[in-house]
Amino acid sequence: MKTREENFRLPIVQEEPEEKLGGVEVEGMQRLQSTRRDFMKQVGITAGVTAAASATGCSDATWEEYFHQHYKRMSDDEKAELFAILEQRTKEHYGVDVQIKDPQPIEGVEFAYALNISLCIGCRQCEYACAKENNTSRDSEMHYIRVLEIDKGTMDVDLCDHFYTGEVPKPDKYYMPVQCHHCANPPCVDACPVEATWREKDGIVVVDYDWCIGCRYCEAACPYWARRFNWEEPSIRPSDINPDQGYLSNRIRPKGVMEKCTFCLHRTREGKNPACLEACPVGARKFGDLNDPNSEIRRIIATKRVYVFKEELGTLPRFFYFFG
Repeated sequence: MKTREENFRLPIVQEEPEEKLGGVEVEGMQRLQSTRRDFMKQVGITAGVTAAASATGCSDATWEEYFHQHYKRMSDDEKAELFAILEQRTKEHYGVDVQIKDPQPIEGVEFAYALNISLCIGCRQCEYACAKENNTSRDSEMHYIRVLEIDKGTMDVDLCDHFYTGEVPKPDKYYMPVQCHHCANPPCVDACPVEATWREKDGIVVVDYDWCIGCRYCEAACPYWARRFNWEEPSIRPSDINPDQGYLSNRIRPKGVMEKCTFCLHRTREGKNPACLEACPVGARKFGDLNDPNSEIRRIIATKRVYVFKEELGTLPRFFYFFG
């Protein structure tokens, strides 16, 4: 019989063989790319490039700059060239020097998050820190974290308040922050028709913003309300821009794409904690490596009362709630 801890374990998803990408043969992927480009040309390449240029403040954007290979198909040199273009566009539009990097998964690591509902006070400091770290649009308040205020005595999230006000914590309430759960069986990945989102070797589910077509299928498939659609050109003051950026995480996104929490991969893959964890004033948030038997996240799963949100859906989230 499996132990309680082993019931939460799932072998890390290994990188797919070179000849495939998400179950699609190389030849098939090349056809997909060609079809995608042809379609974009048919619906109006000029309008598409103009929109991309507007989103980055660039008036002379070219097809090659914005409609490049899928992230997984770009060479290191192609990535470096693209990152330099994006850095220059940010400089031209915002007057800010940024560095876009591409930290890779750490070999043998599978990240996971745990949150102590007993401690959370609903202050939303995690929300604000996330927005600051991830360069999200300020006017639309596009927050990746949503804190639910729930009546004590119930676990029915349909009765929660997403937009509570006033002093917290309220004596008859408890608080449950929700964000991307980075599922081991992510329905959002299966729903994407162009493979713009996928699960990396360290368990982080990412989005290639330049490959996303904004269909919002992933948003509809996510049971955790974790994905956000960028309806408007991002509104962020130059002084608020975080210059330490990751291509698959917190770089400034163009209008018309999906966004989400990435476990701050530009930080966590370099040995730091997510920004939301560092901002929590009560220490309710824990982050670590599921593959490390001595990590705090493994100890929590093995010894605490753990609650898996919507466990019945079989998504196998890597975001756990616990009590006490």
